[in-house]
Amino acid sequence: MEAIVKTDFNFPGQNGHYVGKVRDVYSIGDDYLVMVVSDRISAFDVVLPKGIPFKGQVLNQIAAKFLDATADILPNWKIAVPDPMVTVGHKCEPFKVEMVIRGYLSGHAWREYKAGKRTICGVEMPEGMVENQKFPQPIITPTTKAAEGHDEDISKEEIIAQGIVSKEDYEQLEAYTRAIFQRGTEIAAKMGLILVDTKYEFGKKDGKIYLMDEIHTPDSSRYFYAEGYEERLAKGEKQKQLSKEFVREWLMANGFQGQEGQQVPEMTDEIVDGITERYIELYENIIGEKFVKAEGENISARIEKNVTDCLKSL
Repeated sequence: MEAIVKTDFNFPGQNGHYVGKVRDVYSIGDDYLVMVVSDRISAFDVVLPKGIPFKGQVLNQIAAKFLDATADILPNWKIAVPDPMVTVGHKCEPFKVEMVIRGYLSGHAWREYKAGKRTICGVEMPEGMVENQKFPQPIITPTTKAAEGHDEDISKEEIIAQGIVSKEDYEQLEAYTRAIFQRGTEIAAKMGLILVDTKYEFGKKDGKIYLMDEIHTPDSSRYFYAEGYEERLAKGEKQKQLSKEFVREWLMANGFQGQEGQQVPEMTDEIVDGITERYIELYENIIGEKFVKAEGENISARIEKNVTDCLKSL
């Protein structure tokens, strides 16, 4: 099955095209965006040389479900999902920060903690914690949104002092972040999962804040299996998790962390197929439904037709 790693569409009314690490975003007039979730995969801020078949579909469909499941908390950008790999939505002016929220000491926060730091993004972390332990309450650790290269940790105080986001808007973003994370936590618990940490992006349209981009996908979030969590924590064992972390771990085990001079290890067909299977497993565990592969001879032609039909109806 082919992986879609490059797109070059020309949709009706198109007046701009942005290529991200994974998503290709097409501007339609002043009001709409078409987001094509490609099968590219990135880790350590590097796009890996091979695409992962069905990854784009997995991410797009998970995000769509969670946008719908949180729409009562705040408006979001989604208008339609005309194709399994595509969302069409409102064009918003994005805030230049990503709101990262952490319920557990994992990933980047743990690496900082292990290095002896007890403050991250201006937030104090308690002494005496172990990897993957639950925080007394979730902490918000925002990052700046880098156009290229690495996103940087930043504190609430710095964001407001530098005028990146106004105090009033930032406090609203924090309130939304906590509310969406709480909803995601509740949904995950019903699926036997723990939502460990995640990130959200927000924007503004007509003076109103919207939730944008993806939400609660394995690319933006980390999930643990709830069953056996306490036992593994007590024994100091690795948690069984659903996230992109397994890709990072494979890269690190093969000497790659995105640093200068390091080579991405060879992505054999076996590795690629294995990653596809893990993404499908993620989908089925997070959503609780069988994943239906959107197969076809020409995926690009299918997307072009589906999106064109959708835009004509807006």
